[in-house]
Amino acid sequence: MAPFVSIYQYTVEPEWDGKLLQDYFKESLGFSRRTIIDLKKGGLSVNGAHLRMVDPVHTGDQIQIVLGESEQINLIPNPELPVTLVYEDRDICVMEKPAGMSVHPCTLYYNDTVGNWFSARYRSEDGSSGIAFRPLYRLDRDTTGIVVAAKNTLAAGMLMGKLQKVYYAVAEGTIEQNEGCIDAPLVRVPGSIITRKVDFSDPQAQRAVTHFKVLCRANGHTLIACKLETGRTHQIRVHMAHIGHPLAGDTLYGGHDTQIRTQALHCKEVTIPAVKALSRAEMRIIRPLPPQMAELVGLNPDDHM
Repeated sequence: MAPFVSIYQYTVEPEWDGKLLQDYFKESLGFSRRTIIDLKKGGLSVNGAHLRMVDPVHTGDQIQIVLGESEQINLIPNPELPVTLVYEDRDICVMEKPAGMSVHPCTLYYNDTVGNWFSARYRSEDGSSGIAFRPLYRLDRDTTGIVVAAKNTLAAGMLMGKLQKVYYAVAEGTIEQNEGCIDAPLVRVPGSIITRKVDFSDPQAQRAVTHFKVLCRANGHTLIACKLETGRTHQIRVHMAHIGHPLAGDTLYGGHDTQIRTQALHCKEVTIPAVKALSRAEMRIIRPLPPQMAELVGLNPDDHM
């Protein structure tokens, strides 16, 4: 058996009596077509026996899915990285990353990312295999805060794109309005690999919508909470610069690094929805502001707002 196994069990309800197994998976549990196809390859039993997707199920039937994660490790395991384990269960691993660390390895950062830490934590005793790194979203390298990774294909399929995130940011200057919505399309700056800009005339620009609420104003800065309708690269950073309030420390978009060395942006809160197929209730995870961000507006890092 694979060193990392997730077991999911379901009891067929009376309203599904006589329906096809594949319809129960699709309509009752919300399984994707791809997930259903993958289950045909193994790991599925009904009342302890094999059942085809086109066979009917009956009230009280016990369905069991066994997902064995034992994939070849393709990331360099590095357990020494300053990643904080916040929470873990059968489905997910919740971590907190510091500034200056990428979520996923790339050419420049191949052994010092969240993925490298994850691979070190979830590998077999002989180091040859383990759980594939499946982050459910990514943060910029210098953005701090919560990162959530799925621990198997079912959890990834059920949770991808469904998490609700709240980012805290410290903007330069005093934002007078208490809340607002920035609806401004973003496009890559010509000649740059990563830099974005607002451009209403470029047909290649993608719609980007940021909702923000002012939490406090102090020391020439404004602490805001942001929720995104869209997840464009650098969205909060570009939008705040667009309205004349770049993030503190964000020199790429006009901020100043005299008081903080990296952009003052933190993924502070993540809500993981209730999912029937995973037997999950809704879950809310919160992490305090980094000290440097809190100090900019005269707060204690542990203050809850």
